Amino acid sequence: MTVHHLPSTPATVRWGDLPVAGDRPVLEVDPGDVVIVDTVSHEGILEDQGRDPLGFFTARGIDPAAVLPDAVEIARSVAHDPAVQGPHVVTGPVRVRGARPGDVLSVTVEDLVLRADHGIVSNRHGRGALPGEYPAGGADVFSVLARVETDPATGARRGSMPAGPRTDARVRFPLKPFLGLVGVGTPGPQRLHSVPPGMHGGNLDVSVLGAGSTLHLPVQVDGALFHTGDPHYSQGDGEVALTAFEAPLRARIRLDLLPADAVRVRDALWGETPDLLVPIGIDLDLDEAVRKAVRTAIALLVDLGMDPAHALAYLSAAGDFAVSQVVDRVSGVHGLIRKADLAELRERVPRST
Repeated sequence: MTVHHLPSTPATVRWGDLPVAGDRPVLEVDPGDVVIVDTVSHEGILEDQGRDPLGFFTARGIDPAAVLPDAVEIARSVAHDPAVQGPHVVTGPVRVRGARPGDVLSVTVEDLVLRADHGIVSNRHGRGALPGEYPAGGADVFSVLARVETDPATGARRGSMPAGPRTDARVRFPLKPFLGLVGVGTPGPQRLHSVPPGMHGGNLDVSVLGAGSTLHLPVQVDGALFHTGDPHYSQGDGEVALTAFEAPLRARIRLDLLPADAVRVRDALWGETPDLLVPIGIDLDLDEAVRKAVRTAIALLVDLGMDPAHALAYLSAAGDFAVSQVVDRVSGVHGLIRKADLAELRERVPRST
């Protein structure tokens, strides 16, 4: 196992679209290697925010020394057309030697470190869960500066943002860092927009997939072409405004490869944490996204030895299904299945799950 460092620079990122077969990798690794990625948030660098992160953040009280130089350089140097490209700064692609279509790339987030003490939550362009109602007053974009502070009672870090323009009260909430965008390359030639997720992974925005989690992605092109971005410090399920607490992370990621002949649950998107199985469903229709997540959940349980009808009954009694997001052109749903419930099955029939 080798540890690699991958900074986000104009030479190592795309802005707004995703890698395709034939792209030159910015890094090549072996299966099992670890990549430490310094990710950059798109919030504070976008055109509707002035494409000047130094000016944007210092105007909101952030010390100039606290504005990330890599964000400044990307905003200055990387081509981006918001009319046709998404907002996300996407770092990669990383070629995983030996990866072939039919394999599964297992992306384990070993650690996440905050790179700043501030970030942005935005609602823009009539998007979000309430398009046409917000942003209010005809505004094109409404951005709120969120801060990281220390709870004086516990010493724990937490998020904080103002309750409104006419009060000095603040709301405070737990931090739950995770990478919103984790994906593999697609065959092309058409590059995918960075916003809608799919079987390539991408902008899944599944908030439980933080440090200690693994996302299993079906490889679609030789070398896998792993990429990541859209770092969050916290997100409520649904992500109803449009963005969450968007801010940069240093992510320590291990890239493992499951060969095609060892893949047991095929054509499925799913993740896991130490305590949970996390089946994922993506579709234009929210109801169909739920169905896809449930079908994947059943497939994972059948792989452990359950009868399909009994698996559905168990999920109705003890599984939870949450809306991951409703703002990314398609809807996302993820399930939460406790591994502890499956202890007897897991002991009898060891599986990748």
